[in-house]
Amino acid sequence: MIMRVYEQASKSESLNKVIVATDDERIYNHVLECGGEVIMTSANHVSGTSRISEVADELSVYTREKPFDVIVNIQGDEPFIDPSQIDLVVSLFHNNDVQIGTLIRKISDNDDVSNPNVVKVVVDHTGKALYFSRSPIPFLREVPRDSWFSHHEYFRHIGLYAFRSEVLNAIVRLPASGCEIAESLEQLRWLHHGYSIHTALTEIETVGIDVPEDLLKLTNNA
Repeated sequence: MIMRVYEQASKSESLNKVIVATDDERIYNHVLECGGEVIMTSANHVSGTSRISEVADELSVYTREKPFDVIVNIQGDEPFIDPSQIDLVVSLFHNNDVQIGTLIRKISDNDDVSNPNVVKVVVDHTGKALYFSRSPIPFLREVPRDSWFSHHEYFRHIGLYAFRSEVLNAIVRLPASGCEIAESLEQLRWLHHGYSIHTALTEIETVGIDVPEDLLKLTNNA
């Protein structure tokens, strides 16, 4: 699965380099055997954001490579990620004001609105995220809850992030916020501390593989 993600990411026209960041020797050795580029990181990271920050620091300090302008965090459990989605999130940085970029998608299944494992997001008129939540947002006060989906457009967050390198370096040093702890959503820390998160709308449905059963569902439906 890791190499599938690596191969899909390598098809992106926007990435100059693709690196697997891991603290697992099995993954490290497998990527090397397959001819991929991989860096072993500390096992003490609590998020992928801090892990890729370590890799960025190592590349700039030890290899003396020119720091990257934009760094993309691609989850290792997204073997079906479309390269065009990576290009889309990177395209946000053509705007010099963008600090952090991510993707959103219109929710098409009513059950997803109330599913806490589907992270919802609301954005302003420019596409900047206002808030992320596991609860349905916004709350439709005058509408019966079972009719919300037919009265309002809801959007889910796609967990693909891109950062300006100096922003990534700064946000990994921020203290956790109350909303982040309550919702268990790291991006709420960034919003709390005043960083903006710009979004791009994708129409592609992404399928993450969190447990073996997820892969079985896909193969059985194939």
